[in-house]
Amino acid sequence: MNPDTDTRSRILAAAREMFHGRSYADVGIQEICEAARVQKGSFYHFFPSKRDLALAVIDDMAGDWAHGFVAEAFDQALAPVERLDYMIDAAYYWQKAAADIEGRMPGCLFGNLALEMSTRDDVMRAKLNYVFDKARDRFRATLDEAVATGALAAMDTEATATAMLAYLEGVILLAKTRADPDLILRLGPAIKTLRIEMSH
Repeated sequence: MNPDTDTRSRILAAAREMFHGRSYADVGIQEICEAARVQKGSFYHFFPSKRDLALAVIDDMAGDWAHGFVAEAFDQALAPVERLDYMIDAAYYWQKAAADIEGRMPGCLFGNLALEMSTRDDVMRAKLNYVFDKARDRFRATLDEAVATGALAAMDTEATATAMLAYLEGVILLAKTRADPDLILRLGPAIKTLRIEMSH
């Protein structure tokens, strides 16, 4: 691996773990450098500021998210309604695995950062909005297909997709607050009952 690529990857990995496990405000650059085994000069070579690093972490996590369990959950080989079930299962196993390893639920990195930073940093808020919009689009495409095939009744698929994303994020947040990943399995299936009617 290219030394520069390796150094940048180590910084990203260290920051991602710290931001997800704790918070953006609670983590300092020096601490990140120590965890990544790099000097501050190397840090600033790749990231002019902590905010630039956080934006890169969001991109990095979004890539893993989109190409990992989200891609699996929204697999085109699955029937549209089955994708919603799979999404709940994937969210549960993601949080359960983290809880088993770390002893606590980390929640959703994007949701955590949105709660912490949306009123403090418009650039980060816009970046998080972009990630959430991409996730909403996955739900919407699934709903459009389900409606087109008659698996679900007609609805406002964009508004319903937004509501489903909000519900999923809310369930993950509540499960994190209660330190109970099983809550995702108990409450998650209700996502399929959400439906926003078309406005006339």
